[in-house]
Amino acid sequence: MKKAFTMAEVLITLGIIAVVAAMTLPALIQKYNIQVTEVRLKKFYSIFNQAILQSTLKNGPYEGWNYWNNDITQEDGTTINRQEANHKSFNLYIAPFLKVYSTKKLKYTAGTYAGDEYYMYYLSDGSAFRYSRHENREIFFYPRNPEKCLKMEEQGQSVYGTCVFAFTFYPLRNNEKWVHHYKKGLEPFLFQWSGTDDYLYNANVYGCKIQNSANGGGYYCTAIIQRNGWKVPNDYPRKIVY
Repeated sequence: MKKAFTMAEVLITLGIIAVVAAMTLPALIQKYNIQVTEVRLKKFYSIFNQAILQSTLKNGPYEGWNYWNNDITQEDGTTINRQEANHKSFNLYIAPFLKVYSTKKLKYTAGTYAGDEYYMYYLSDGSAFRYSRHENREIFFYPRNPEKCLKMEEQGQSVYGTCVFAFTFYPLRNNEKWVHHYKKGLEPFLFQWSGTDDYLYNANVYGCKIQNSANGGGYYCTAIIQRNGWKVPNDYPRKIVY
């Protein structure tokens, strides 16, 4: 007589496997998302700063570059979209020394800037970055699935420090607001940083715990990861999703 599992035993076993998978899969996905973020943040920081260094060898010290496109405000107080100027500056000073896999011109589909176009630069590992809409001091890096992250932002979700990370390259001003970027290359966004870890988490505007992405909430999250050796710390206040 041959021994075999009954149908009930098979279904119970499959049910147990499904429950265990449902319990463990989210943790595995989150662990993978964290690892991808850590590796690609560190890589982007390195290759962009290498491109800056190589550009200085060709174009001279960055203090003399005709690169930065600061805000231009209209009479109604709104800022002008400067993506074409940003794209031109990037192609002149950075792109020759940075391997961009592809470039896409995208468009804001919702929010204050609906209809405005901007450029997204894709790297070979699936990550991407773009400049701020109205200037090119701030650079926003997407470690994975940039289009999905953009849709989340347009839907009003708080995305900085979860699927997009803020950097700054603006080494020209030596005042209290910009002191952490003065004479430096690309660095995590530290505009107006007081110098304390608590401020990185809890600052009213840019703190990593602040949920209002429209006003810069979460911009300081990148610095928290960098200051932990490009590792997401255990007390990181946001869930990284892609």
